[in-house]
Amino acid sequence: MQIKVMTNILDSNDQVAAAVHERLSAAGIFVINLLGSPGCGKTSLLENTIAGLKNEISMAVIEGDLFTAKDAERIEQYGVPVVQINTGGGCHLDANMVNNVLDSLDLRALDLIVIENVGNLVCPAEFNIGEDVKVTVLSITEGEDKPLKYPLIFKQASVVILNKVDLLPYTSFDMQAAITDITSINPDALLVQASCRSGVGLPAWYDWLKEQIRIKQARSM
Repeated sequence: MQIKVMTNILDSNDQVAAAVHERLSAAGIFVINLLGSPGCGKTSLLENTIAGLKNEISMAVIEGDLFTAKDAERIEQYGVPVVQINTGGGCHLDANMVNNVLDSLDLRALDLIVIENVGNLVCPAEFNIGEDVKVTVLSITEGEDKPLKYPLIFKQASVVILNKVDLLPYTSFDMQAAITDITSINPDALLVQASCRSGVGLPAWYDWLKEQIRIKQARSM
């Protein structure tokens, strides 16, 4: 009896992701896959980023969620192009979903696309969607144990934003333990301690983002 080994389900996704990445790279657009659990502050980070950099960069947002367009409606108020993708219960976005909405954006006018993935610490980390980098947001209200419990999403991140530091006095979150664990998983990640409510730490994020956009555009010339 001959047993056929089925092609990895990720193979076809990776092929589409490569095409998405090539298309957006040719346009000089830096692309972020924004990851984190529900309520960690991904959308709040986007709101702050748009407000903080609106006079310096042109950006669009692709919003991924299971149902509703609530996050997209929040982002739309900031006057940037936003496209909603509802997965209908799926736990992550895939490259086909992203590819299918690109024509609704004026790519010639953009420096940056941020794709806010479905809130989940597991599935989204496994699927490349054509991004340049992954950025993971961890709220201190989630506990410092999450990096070791869900290592892949932290291992793949170029930036880890430790959000809601303004709540540190009201939690038992061990910041040093979290930093030690994240660094052991991914020593190259930029760690940013921030609060989207107060603005603490966000300038470091903005500076990193502007530099990455500059590098990407220089390479596309």
